[in-house]
Amino acid sequence: MKMTTVFLLITAVLTALIAGLFYAYSCSVVLGLGKLSDTEYLKSMQSINREILNPIFFLSFMGTAVLLPVTTFMFRGEQPAFLFLLLGSLAYLIGVFGVTMAGNVPLNDMLDKFNIGEATTEAVKQMRDRFENRWNLLNNVRTVFSVISIALVICACIWNRYQPE
Repeated sequence: MKMTTVFLLITAVLTALIAGLFYAYSCSVVLGLGKLSDTEYLKSMQSINREILNPIFFLSFMGTAVLLPVTTFMFRGEQPAFLFLLLGSLAYLIGVFGVTMAGNVPLNDMLDKFNIGEATTEAVKQMRDRFENRWNLLNNVRTVFSVISIALVICACIWNRYQPE
């Protein structure tokens, strides 16, 4: 097996893991959290946002951000795999990584600094109103872009499969 194929497969697995994570959030986690009271919701999101900052998540999230462009570079000159990977990289870097860093992370940081225990009922409601809909919208955006990204990587895998070694 060629080194480019190995990189492509690892990239596909990492991209799929991230797409699955955001998809699961969009179609189950946020729906369940949405049914909680304001205080329960904010405490749950604080806990989730703190716990997701772990080595396994960083390996897949950052690994995808690194491996997609590296793998794309390795496939330069191999059409259409290169084009699929280039578009998949752009979808991930802009629509997943970029949205996360510019949108979800600042919201998570804002929520992390919010002291629920000392807040009034009205302040808790206001924080949820400021956080929930925007965070969910951004999560849906990165879900769509992560699914687009993995679909494009799968296209590159399929195309690569039928190329001579």
